[in-house]
Amino acid sequence: MVQFDKLRLSGFKSFVDPTELTIEPGMTGIVGPNGCGKSNLVEAMKWVMGETSAKQMRGSEMEDVIFSGTGSRPARNIAEVTLSLDNKTRTAPAMVNDADQLDIVRRIERGHGSAYSVNGREIRARDVQTLFADAATGSRSTALVSQGRIGTLINAKPADRRMIIDEAAGITGLYARRHEAELRLRAAEANLARVQDVLVALEEQHKGLKRQARQASRYRNLSDHIRRAEAAVLALKLANAERELNEAGERLKEAEAQVADLTRLVGLATTAQAEAATALPPLRNDEAAAAAALQRLRVAHDALTAEAERVAEAQREAGTRLAQTETDLEREHGRKSDAAAAIADLDSQRERLEQERVGEDDRAAEAAATRDAAQADTLAAEAEHDRLTRQIADDEALRESVGREVAELRERLRRLSVRRDEITAQQQQVEAELKSLPALPEVEAALAQAREAFEEARRKGQESIDAAREAERYESDAARAAVAQAEA
Repeated sequence: MVQFDKLRLSGFKSFVDPTELTIEPGMTGIVGPNGCGKSNLVEAMKWVMGETSAKQMRGSEMEDVIFSGTGSRPARNIAEVTLSLDNKTRTAPAMVNDADQLDIVRRIERGHGSAYSVNGREIRARDVQTLFADAATGSRSTALVSQGRIGTLINAKPADRRMIIDEAAGITGLYARRHEAELRLRAAEANLARVQDVLVALEEQHKGLKRQARQASRYRNLSDHIRRAEAAVLALKLANAERELNEAGERLKEAEAQVADLTRLVGLATTAQAEAATALPPLRNDEAAAAAALQRLRVAHDALTAEAERVAEAQREAGTRLAQTETDLEREHGRKSDAAAAIADLDSQRERLEQERVGEDDRAAEAAATRDAAQADTLAAEAEHDRLTRQIADDEALRESVGREVAELRERLRRLSVRRDEITAQQQQVEAELKSLPALPEVEAALAQAREAFEEARRKGQESIDAAREAERYESDAARAAVAQAEA
């Protein structure tokens, strides 16, 4: 049974400043009004002994045990509780049973969780819980009596009452170690099950590897047989290749002799071709001269024909425009006559109206109306007269312009006629020059005969050369194939 010596708090709930509570032998009591922090001391002891439930600490999360600040003091980020135990009897677990006094510290920091240490050495929360379980106490121990705790113990079930008896007997630590051992046994069983699965997988892999080893051995045996068979086949092919090589050498000698004969024939054909080529240039020169003269004549004839067509087309256009101009002139003359007749009619009407006015003074009202109408008609007639006068002036200007264009067209027609006469004279001169040239059919016949002789000689020589080259190529290809096969 261990003895609690003192409890030290710093930043835990309402104990923002470091506070130390000494627990003397016997009974130590704390007296104070409601809200002074008596329950916080009990919760600090439960917390340092390994309490993991925030509800047991009257909070929503474990960080609520840190001082959250007031209107005059800022909040803290760290809370720490230290519980000192008397271990002079050395009844603590072996891992911490090396000092007469054990200082168990639990420290929590916002965002980093809590950590335990005993005499400055960090340990696990499970080890702290086991330590207090061996001492027949703990965060859930029945020795910590709170409001309603007695009624709960009286009305507890037999299994819960057994916990009280076990704690009184001091075997709670054994139950904790038993639970931990059971957890380790379950983990070991799970590991054994996984090892069994791995062994089954390895057994399947071993079977596959055995099958592959048998296949590899069979492959090696078959490869040996195949290599022996290939060696025998290659030996036979080598003998056949040597025999074919000898035969190819003989055929190569025969082909070389044929090539020498064909080369001599090619030389003769080349000589004949050279002689024919020597006789060919004069004929080609005559042909080129005759073709050049003929081409010049054809070009001149085409140019004269095109010029004659352009002259005829210009004559037709000039005749058309002249007829159109005469038609417009006649139409304008008619419009001028109509305008003169209208003016004469208007003058006669005006004289008649003046005579009627002198003889009919008593009918002034009707005459005035008639006069107004006559004046309106006179104004309209004068406007029409002015318009017709302007139109006649425009027509006269147009007639003069058309007359000038007609004169220009007639002058152009005269020049075109002179040009046509010159072209006709040139055409007659060209025809005379054509008649004075030597007989072109005779030159063409001689040239065609020379060409036929040259083509015949070249054809025969080319046929002989092609036949010789084809035979030589065939023999050479056969010899090369036989040599390549023999070398392979």
